[in-house]
Amino acid sequence: MKKVLTKAFLGMCALGTSAVAFAQDVAEPVVETGFHQALKIKFIEGDAGFMSTIAIALILGLAFVLERIIYLNLADTSADKLLKGIEAALDKGDVEAAKAIARDTRGPIASIAYQGLLRIDQGIDVVEKSIVSYGGVQGGLLEKNLSWITLFIAMAPSLGFLGTVVGMIMAFDKIEQVGDISPTVVAGGMKVALITTVGGLVVALILQVFYNYLLSKLEAILNKMEDASISLLDMVIKYDVKYKK
Repeated sequence: MKKVLTKAFLGMCALGTSAVAFAQDVAEPVVETGFHQALKIKFIEGDAGFMSTIAIALILGLAFVLERIIYLNLADTSADKLLKGIEAALDKGDVEAAKAIARDTRGPIASIAYQGLLRIDQGIDVVEKSIVSYGGVQGGLLEKNLSWITLFIAMAPSLGFLGTVVGMIMAFDKIEQVGDISPTVVAGGMKVALITTVGGLVVALILQVFYNYLLSKLEAILNKMEDASISLLDMVIKYDVKYKK
């Protein structure tokens, strides 16, 4: 009886060892074919030269995106608090206090208000022209570097299509060398062609999403600037009526 139990125990141990070994054999390919490993393999298969240029386009594009996100978020300040402070100062006839409020506030709206207040003694027409002119300057600063992002959005798929053409040329070269048009002969070139195209399109899509976000942020700030400029002109007119009779 003891011999039977011993044999059964040894058999179960051997079965367990076999199961563990089988599980390890199955699990190892999963680790090796993880996302990062698969991405690395496809990067190499897509021709490292062309895939590197696509990756550089992505990195540079994201760098400009990050810079614009930081800049626009810093520029997107509360206009209501600023305008209320300027209005309260002008109601008291204290132009210097209104200038100090605009000067000490961050953002394009405060800069436009400060330029207008600097010329408040020169008449409403001069103030209006100053606000419009400096508003254009601030708008240009807000739009700065967006053209670079659009450049990389256009470049990424173009580089991918260039890799496609090169991959097709490689496939035809193989056909010419071997003298056969079998799938195994052209598979390498076709793989390069498809992978580079996918890489370029993915990069363009990523940058396009961020670009649209930046455009929506920019439009919101520009609308605030226009509303604030109109409100500031109204304040200047009230100040002229009240203190320049």
